[in-house]
Amino acid sequence: MTTTVTTGADATPRRTVPPARRPGPAQRWSRRAPLLPALIFAIVVTQLPFLFTIYLSTQSWNALRPGSREFAGLANYGQVLTDDRLRSALLNTVVLTASSVIVSVLLGLGLALLLDRRFPGRGIVRTLLITPFLVMPMAAALLWKHAIYNPSYGLINGILGGSTDWVSAYPMTSVVTALVWQWTPFMMLIILAGLQGQSTETLEAARVDGAGAWQVFTRITLPYLRPYLELGALLGSIYLVQTFDAVFTITQGGPGRATTNLPYEIYLTTFRKFEYGEAAAAGVVAVVGTIVVATFALRVISSLFRMEDAR
Repeated sequence: MTTTVTTGADATPRRTVPPARRPGPAQRWSRRAPLLPALIFAIVVTQLPFLFTIYLSTQSWNALRPGSREFAGLANYGQVLTDDRLRSALLNTVVLTASSVIVSVLLGLGLALLLDRRFPGRGIVRTLLITPFLVMPMAAALLWKHAIYNPSYGLINGILGGSTDWVSAYPMTSVVTALVWQWTPFMMLIILAGLQGQSTETLEAARVDGAGAWQVFTRITLPYLRPYLELGALLGSIYLVQTFDAVFTITQGGPGRATTNLPYEIYLTTFRKFEYGEAAAAGVVAVVGTIVVATFALRVISSLFRMEDAR
């Protein structure tokens, strides 16, 4: 049904467009049908293995004792939460992830502020700074272990003229440094995208009003970049909490258990202790923690979209 509307005595009648009809069930399914194969594939590849992992986490199963497999309920989860090894691995995971993310975000912010300015060769510098993020994680770990940290021919000792075994002396710092080198470009790109979307009129108005560079940064730029900083930190946390390559390659979890994080501890529990049920329970705990972080990341992403729509 359509209606006519007039805005004055001599106004021309204007026909309004009838409200759009909501698509029926057949139309909705016709739109979703092309996505069903991808959805089924994603469920088979991701959810079925996870459900099997949950099943394994309820079993007492050691490969060194054939025939001893039995239902254990939540005992494996109790072991995960009370075992000193796993609690130490969980603490190392938090320290490793938090340190890498915080330093990467701060360095990424500084580099993004520099690259937001115009200078000769900015494109080349930007390309070079992005390069570490494109290196395979295992290759990056091998590079740092042999080319930089090696006590005999490593770059650091070559410059300083010493023979310090940096991996043994500073194991956690060695792993964090390698991760920061690789993840700082990722943070830089996210923050730089936010900077380039900032209103130049607002910045010019602040400078005209007498605001200095530090005041502009702390009162305008930094609050504007907050969602981008949160997004970079959350996405970085999702990936870095799963770090295995750097720990396995650079330190092998040592010395002692100084750098054994949760993914590496799951590896040890599976392939050294052969406790499949306990390893599965630790894996489920790690996945649940990652899902919690990912939920916050999705909220931040949705807030960014709302900000863009508001503009």
